Amino acid sequence: MGPVLAGVLQLLALIAALALAYVPLGNYMARVYSSDKHWRVEKWIYKGIGANPDTEMRWPAYLRGVLAFSAVSVVFLYLLQRLQGHLPGSLSFKAIDPDQAFNTAASFVTNTNWQSYYGEQAMGHVVQTAGLAVQNFVSAAVGIAVAVALVRGFARSRTGELGNFWSDLVRGVTRILLPLSVVAAIVLVACGAIQNFSGIHEVGQFMGGHQQWNGGAVASQEAIKEVGTNGGGYFNANSAHPFENPTPFTNLFEIFLLLVIPFALTRTFGIMVGSLKQGYAILATMATIWVGFIALMMWTEFAHHGPALQIAGGAMEGKETRIGVGASSIFAVSTTLTSTGAVDSFHSSFTGLGGGITMLGMQLGEIAPGGTGSGLYGMLIMAIIAVFIAGLMVGRTPEYLGKKIGTREIKFAACYILITPALVLIFTAAAMALPTPGNSMTNSGAHGFSEILYAYSSAANNNGSAFAGLNADTQWFNTTLGLAMVLGRFLPMVFVLALAGSLAEQKPVPATAGTLRTEKPLFTGLLVGAILIITGLTYFPALALGPLAEGLAS
Repeated sequence: MGPVLAGVLQLLALIAALALAYVPLGNYMARVYSSDKHWRVEKWIYKGIGANPDTEMRWPAYLRGVLAFSAVSVVFLYLLQRLQGHLPGSLSFKAIDPDQAFNTAASFVTNTNWQSYYGEQAMGHVVQTAGLAVQNFVSAAVGIAVAVALVRGFARSRTGELGNFWSDLVRGVTRILLPLSVVAAIVLVACGAIQNFSGIHEVGQFMGGHQQWNGGAVASQEAIKEVGTNGGGYFNANSAHPFENPTPFTNLFEIFLLLVIPFALTRTFGIMVGSLKQGYAILATMATIWVGFIALMMWTEFAHHGPALQIAGGAMEGKETRIGVGASSIFAVSTTLTSTGAVDSFHSSFTGLGGGITMLGMQLGEIAPGGTGSGLYGMLIMAIIAVFIAGLMVGRTPEYLGKKIGTREIKFAACYILITPALVLIFTAAAMALPTPGNSMTNSGAHGFSEILYAYSSAANNNGSAFAGLNADTQWFNTTLGLAMVLGRFLPMVFVLALAGSLAEQKPVPATAGTLRTEKPLFTGLLVGAILIITGLTYFPALALGPLAEGLAS
């Protein structure tokens, strides 16, 4: 079997698995966020944190809950790292430096999971499990909660109430993320991923020195890392490390895990707004972009320019031989089109155009299918923009799901789509203009610029993957990337929740002959076009200086 056919077959198997999980998981999540009953363990949690789960919240109160919980999480994780040297199970690792501790705390709380450290050489068992793994759960649950709040804004009328943040947060962890992660961890352990609390072991000689590995609760963290679209690896090599991702099957399984919730949330959306067809339209948009990006990536990585690539069967440099070009291409596209950031290959080693595809996937806003929750609310914002554009074409007040998209709503949507590009481009420009940040680049020219652009695209879009050529463990990058993560996560949430509150207050508008049918393929095509055009206009000059210049020159 040739490598191209193998890659295509793996893609088809992945699509089949996602299709099988779509209906049951989407239906289940709709029931989770629509039920008025609480599990006993959930009642204990509510009592412990002093929250009343039955109190409805308007958007300012919901936002305060999101920000307060996240702020406490940042402080807790920061202190845990700073006190690591005094904690049991630290494996004799010292406390994390202040700038790196801030960067890591911001990273995991914002669901970014950018890592400027070697996990196996910096973090002990307590920080990994009680700190990083816990944030993998709750940061993902926060994203789903905000998405559900926006869906309720479409579904409800004549009320500003969006549900209860604490109830949505707890249910996301106890009823969705935790059960899925337990099953996934068992599968990973059965396939060879490690799960222990062993210390550091010397395993042999390497380049004239001693090679050492430490164990850890790797499989359990790997499970939630993918299920919650987090991406932070136990080891520096991330999912390219055989302890995290031992076989081609686990590689495909991990891709399935990072895609299954974001895709299934489109059905949850359809059920909650009372129209499955609307959910299918959003699903079709996401799937079109995802499959299209994978096809482009495989084409660039399998292109046989020169004898080396012909012998290897594609661009194999930087990729694991046990995984291959096809599976690495699927993983790279899936992890950058979601907010996962996990990698099974070094994106810096991809072809010039291949690296540009991973970058563009993040710059789309990670909405195809996007992160857990963040992908859905990002796509719904783009749907509002597309409806507005269609309204301008025909001279009609735009409507979406029975709600008028007026001046207030379009301002919220516009602010949402402008925040992240502003952060990416401003920070990139500053890093290139100042003398010190440039010293962190491994390469010069177009590829070196791509390293910087990729880093800030990853941080501001809360992805977390790295181009693998940039030394980001400096005070400049730890601080500015940390700020980009925090601002890129929570400023958009402000406008999402404000938009949700505005929509929930409206009276539904009955459909007429002039209403745009947003469940039809025509709207799907309009939405795909709007996403690509808006992103292209925003980022094309920067991409032309980096991956496009490199790709066209090769």
